[in-house]
Amino acid sequence: MKALLEIDNIEVVYNKAVQVLRGLSLRVPSGAIVALLGSNGAGKSTTLKSVSGLLTLEDGEVTAGEIRFKGLPLKGVAPEKLVRQGLFHVMEGRRVFEDLTVEENLIAATYALSGRKTSLNDAYELVYNYFPRLRERRKQLAGYLSGGEQQMLALGRALIAQPELIMLDEPSLGLAPQLVEEIFTIIVRINREQGTAILLVEQNAAVSLAIASYGYIMENGKIVIDGPAEKLSSNEDVQEFYLGVGGKEGEARSYRDIKHYKRRKRWLS
Repeated sequence: MKALLEIDNIEVVYNKAVQVLRGLSLRVPSGAIVALLGSNGAGKSTTLKSVSGLLTLEDGEVTAGEIRFKGLPLKGVAPEKLVRQGLFHVMEGRRVFEDLTVEENLIAATYALSGRKTSLNDAYELVYNYFPRLRERRKQLAGYLSGGEQQMLALGRALIAQPELIMLDEPSLGLAPQLVEEIFTIIVRINREQGTAILLVEQNAAVSLAIASYGYIMENGKIVIDGPAEKLSSNEDVQEFYLGVGGKEGEARSYRDIKHYKRRKRWLS
């Protein structure tokens, strides 16, 4: 399958001194769901910001390697132009305009449709069909929505832009398990019904691998293991360190309970 997004051997440095990504490479095929997993500080969010052009806002820079979207290099392309080209980054923390209503938040997202012959009513209906709760609350200020509803609104704004690729950063963060299931079910529907590719950054490895076709696992700014999602789910190391399965008689073990060098020796051999 043709790659929609290609990241080849990139390195990222913050403040011209702190290296965060070290030779990272990954692919997102058209229409696929790809999971990017790892612990806090592994470099997952930095990877997404490298693609969407938001690194410069944090004094970060891609110092080596190349990123291509639809076969074209992204270096120097402004974030707003990337959105119009079909790439939408839903950042961690449900970044909605809290002082605007749900409807006004969606209206603001139509900026990405500039130059396209698209019915705005159809775009709004698409969002409300996936998220009926947003229709009910369309006149309510976004700041008064629940965490789950704000995440729905963040995804809804992405849908307004009609992207070919949505990059989702920790969509389950701070949500109750029932809401997590609801959000991920909708993500799968969007992927299947709209053909939208998804690059999913998550710490919830079990849920992510359940909906993804392929996965990458990061540690310390580099990919340490990758493969089809089913294969990763059955990998002993992944089960032990990310799915909480392993140890004696199926006892869950934490990442910190296992010596670092043993993991490195297995994964990098």
